[in-house]
Amino acid sequence: MEKRGEKQYILAVDHGTSGVKTSLMTIHGELIATEAQKTPIYFLPNGGAEQDPESWWRALIQTVGKLVARDLVPKNDICAISVSSTMSSTVAVDKNGHHLMNSLTWMDSRGASYVKKLMGSFPNVSGYNIFKIAKWVPITGGGPTLSGKDDIAHVLLTKHEFPEIYAKTHMFLESKDYLNLRLTGEFAGSYDSTVLFWVSDIRDINNIRYNQGLIKDLGIDGNKLPPLRASIEVLGNISSQVASELGLPTSVKVVMGAADHQAALIGSGAVRDFEGHVYIGTSSWLECIVPFKKTDIFHSMASLPAAVPGKYQLINEQDIARGILNFLSDNILFHKNELRPEGPPEKVFPRFDEIVGRVPAGSNRLIFTPWNNGERTPVDDSTVRAGLYNITMTTNQDHLIRAFFEGVAYNTKWMHIYVEKFNKRRMDTINIIGGGGLSNVWCQIFADVLDRNIRQVKNPIHANARGAAFLASVGLGHISFDDIPELCAYEAVYRPDPKNRAIYDELFGEFVKIYNNNKAMYRRLNVAH
Repeated sequence: MEKRGEKQYILAVDHGTSGVKTSLMTIHGELIATEAQKTPIYFLPNGGAEQDPESWWRALIQTVGKLVARDLVPKNDICAISVSSTMSSTVAVDKNGHHLMNSLTWMDSRGASYVKKLMGSFPNVSGYNIFKIAKWVPITGGGPTLSGKDDIAHVLLTKHEFPEIYAKTHMFLESKDYLNLRLTGEFAGSYDSTVLFWVSDIRDINNIRYNQGLIKDLGIDGNKLPPLRASIEVLGNISSQVASELGLPTSVKVVMGAADHQAALIGSGAVRDFEGHVYIGTSSWLECIVPFKKTDIFHSMASLPAAVPGKYQLINEQDIARGILNFLSDNILFHKNELRPEGPPEKVFPRFDEIVGRVPAGSNRLIFTPWNNGERTPVDDSTVRAGLYNITMTTNQDHLIRAFFEGVAYNTKWMHIYVEKFNKRRMDTINIIGGGGLSNVWCQIFADVLDRNIRQVKNPIHANARGAAFLASVGLGHISFDDIPELCAYEAVYRPDPKNRAIYDELFGEFVKIYNNNKAMYRRLNVAH
């Protein structure tokens, strides 16, 4: 590792569902400053969820531009830009790099019917034709998910419902790779960001390539998929036009970067085998590096390419986590109408923490299921929906708020059980990152519900950006992956409180039964007619 005294910096872009956050960091992951800009999402009938890629780009330009304009460091000491971005937000672009329609985001499930038509039919298990999924899993580590929220579902939706767009599409890009294209003019996708097209042959982790047979089976044009590169590779320098707009030298390198799952793991410091991290952002996941290729098709988990070259990463995702607090605030507690004309108060999340801290564990046996937009792991079910269960005459708003926190933790425990089965070992300490990692009371709830130690990463909301910065730093030769654990700091460790064990074990058991007892009802109510 090079000396800490080196004065070089990286612009690390964390593109999430709700906006773009750009951080100026040292080559050793130390945060200098951050700028953020929100980006809107548009929910449409029948499972549509779109974003305008131009709003991403404007947010990137604005946040980077503000950081550069603050003159916090000499511009010539900024050596790279590296982007982390959401998985499965798909952009159709023409040969000039212009997007042809809104991005279909990771929440867009409108392509589900096309996936089910391709991957279903008798004999089937969990909705998949046995022979078809048996062909996919050994090659890609998984297969197109029936929820219709993967990149391949978005490509199929575009082909069948927007044929004129499909015909004009030069390439389908992940959101990260679209932003890299705007920065450099180069078309490319990283091994980790493109896996949800489900045509990557990952059997040899050191020789990942597209499988032409799977491309043919899907009936898509393989020429519309981007060339593949490693996450630590330099894609190129920023274009002269971008450099001029941002006030940066054209010597700034653009490193490929990684999808949010892979970047977050690196930014959490969990870069060694079986070291777990849980991300609590808009969505959530519980993942780790694993030394093997394996798939749990029944619970939507697989080891897929990590951002660390030559490594697999256990990948999974739950649909809604901290994002449920926005729903609670904006749609339930502070929804504007005749009863409450004013909006939510400032800094509402810290107020939530105060309320949750004074409510006993179990929320008076009130159970919330956070499935507003369906679920992905450990059940792949686009029709399941959220609910509050066991409301009594003594239930109040405080119980409701804590139940939302606990519901996310129950959902995480549900996934955690299958993660440990996947790994065939306990994860005794789990690093927590994302906005949920800012909440001390939520960290304790996770420790109590999971019955595991939760280690609170310092600056948890910057883990994705820190991971992107580390990738650039490794790619440019400043550090190695082995250096990363000592470059990460932690605020606290939360240990399970034994007195809460019984109530949380009981309520978690009921949480799972709620799904099993009601999944048929959800399907009847929410399948498009």
